[in-house]
Amino acid sequence: MPLSAEEIKRIARLARIEVTDSELDEVRVQLNNILAMIGQMQAAPTEGVEPMAHAQDVALRLREDVVTEPDRRELFQSIAPQVEAGLYLVPKVIE
Repeated sequence: MPLSAEEIKRIARLARIEVTDSELDEVRVQLNNILAMIGQMQAAPTEGVEPMAHAQDVALRLREDVVTEPDRRELFQSIAPQVEAGLYLVPKVIE
């Protein structure tokens, strides 16, 4: 079911997009093409197809979860203007 000019104007208003009368026909054609493509995709047979997390069957190699850097928090916080209980204190910006 193709969209009418009034429906395009309503969609544009809801999306806060300005569509001039000269652009109306082009936008209508584009949206109708998008809706037609969605209709074609919905018509594809998907019975028995399992949902996938990724288009390819790949697995990421994971590295071991080990600490590789020394703890230098005390050093970094020693030069901070204000620190309390291991946290950096920052001035209030918004009241």
